[in-house]
Amino acid sequence: MNTSDLLKGYDLSKLTVGVLGGHSALDVCHGAKQFGFNTVCVARKGREKTFEKYYKSRELGNLGTREVGCIDEVIVCDNFENVLDESVQQKLKEMNTIFVHNRYFWVYFDDFSRVENDFHVPIFGSRTLLKIEERDQLYNQYHLLQDAGIRTPKIYKGLGAGSKGLGIDRPVIVKAAEAKRGFERAFFIVSSDEEYESVGMRMEAEGKIASNWREAIVEEFIVGAPVNFNFFYSPLTGELELMGTDTRRQTNLDGFLRMTADQQAQAQKEVPLKMIETGHIACTVKESILEKAFDLGEKFVTQCNTLPKDLDPSGKGMIGPFALQGAVVAEDGKEDIVIFDVSFRIPGSPGVRSTPYSGYLHGESMSAGERIGLEIKNAVEQGALEKIVT
Repeated sequence: MNTSDLLKGYDLSKLTVGVLGGHSALDVCHGAKQFGFNTVCVARKGREKTFEKYYKSRELGNLGTREVGCIDEVIVCDNFENVLDESVQQKLKEMNTIFVHNRYFWVYFDDFSRVENDFHVPIFGSRTLLKIEERDQLYNQYHLLQDAGIRTPKIYKGLGAGSKGLGIDRPVIVKAAEAKRGFERAFFIVSSDEEYESVGMRMEAEGKIASNWREAIVEEFIVGAPVNFNFFYSPLTGELELMGTDTRRQTNLDGFLRMTADQQAQAQKEVPLKMIETGHIACTVKESILEKAFDLGEKFVTQCNTLPKDLDPSGKGMIGPFALQGAVVAEDGKEDIVIFDVSFRIPGSPGVRSTPYSGYLHGESMSAGERIGLEIKNAVEQGALEKIVT
């Protein structure tokens, strides 16, 4: 899709930043407002109040008139996929919208290729790399990490590994899909081939995991301190920035971790353990780990920037925010970072601004949304908007 055609007719002095109503919408829109852009949110009916009421841009007069909120316009649709409707796209283009995508584009769209081919609104970042996050793609995040020389857990099934006898010789995590919500994973941990079969069959019978659980990736279970490294790569400067670090909060795992061992054993008789992500907590890492993290980020960007045309037709590689999610492990008295998940877009963690790393560079901490707003502002001023949109 030709970027110059997408931007044709746009008034660059009146740009609007657009989002789908969820994930990082508020983070993006707040950041955009800091740099003078209008904002628009495409919200799903039944989930629009957050954007249409509570965070809508408005004047608050009871304590002295002042502007509050960060959502200027809201387009309410029956489904998120309606953003592809011609009428919605026309509204977005009339507002000179630059759209910031997130994982909703994959989760809520039956055919992601329509986003790549039929969404004629410029997207900040790459519109084709997002699908590499998904483990069922012919070339997915595991392949990219391996090609980049980034350490990942040992794979027992998937990526050509494993057959009937997986040869499980240590704790592994089976990344099966939930039975009810296929986009959410219902991980389970086992330590042998026999346990893999028995636990998988039991969880399928109990309706906890999807029937295709034997097709799921099986990888070494890494025991370490979980950390998400949230980066930003700027094509305008050619520099990699660490925006912040955080760790996941999961339900009901977090509840179990607050119990004593005897309470956990008793609770598990009645309450099944789940690992559904519900939020994030800001955390920091030792400075001695930072150079290792930056090295991984640089390798990742280099690999993204050299992908063939069939994977990245734009040829622009990594643009803007991404995250390498993993754990810091201790081995023979030394620490290392093992990466087991990737986000090719803005992470769902506005709390990263609570860590100091972006502030060390920019003078004050910035959210990912603010950094996107700054990048768009700089691109417009430099006449280089085509470099950061696809």
